[in-house]
Amino acid sequence: MTLVAILSGAGISTDSGIPDYRGPNGLWRKDPEAEKLVTYDFYMADPEVRRRSWQMRRTSATWRAEPNAAHRAVADLERSGVPVRVITQNVDGLHQLAGLSARKVLELHGTARQVVCTRCHIRSPMAAALTRVEAGEADPACTVCGGILKSATVMFGERLDPVVLGEAVSIAKACEVFIAVGTTLQVQPAASLAGIAAEHGARLIVVNAEPTPYDELAQETIREPIGTALPSLLARLSAEAGTGTDS
Repeated sequence: MTLVAILSGAGISTDSGIPDYRGPNGLWRKDPEAEKLVTYDFYMADPEVRRRSWQMRRTSATWRAEPNAAHRAVADLERSGVPVRVITQNVDGLHQLAGLSARKVLELHGTARQVVCTRCHIRSPMAAALTRVEAGEADPACTVCGGILKSATVMFGERLDPVVLGEAVSIAKACEVFIAVGTTLQVQPAASLAGIAAEHGARLIVVNAEPTPYDELAQETIREPIGTALPSLLARLSAEAGTGTDS
């Protein structure tokens, strides 16, 4: 049966109230200084940057966000029997909250729902760290070794996990359909997955409000709002596979 790979970017989560970063109204365009808060070298060198980062995490829209129709449509497609793998640039965990099995989601940029110690590399829940911040710890340290804690996301200046990236490349090479949704396809190496999929014969579909560098390789480009466009597209693919969907 057709393997469908979905590369999801910030645009899939905007309907859940999580702003994007690089779009016309993205955070980095509105507040370039905010980029320092998620840049590894600044974060490690400056306690004030870390304190501001923890306050940003504490008030993040991620904690109020719920999966939207696009996330639910992806989970519905998987439940219908179509083999699905999601490669996400997002760190919000909304694909899993929508019901997609965690083992079918590759988080290229890590997860905001955990923290990691930069010294001993132990992971723990973000919620526990934020409870400490709420209690007055401006820059909570690792409870095991005293090292600097950071979110378990890939900051600017950090490399992607080579194992996760390798799995993503394998999926891009193996899939019959590759859907890039809500991503500008400008951040490498994630964006290159679309090209890899097309080069290996996949049907490339781009669902994004703005043009991307890979549109010319796509067999289909969709500019409609993701919350309606993606469920419609996935229902069509499910019908083509002859499975139907649960929704």
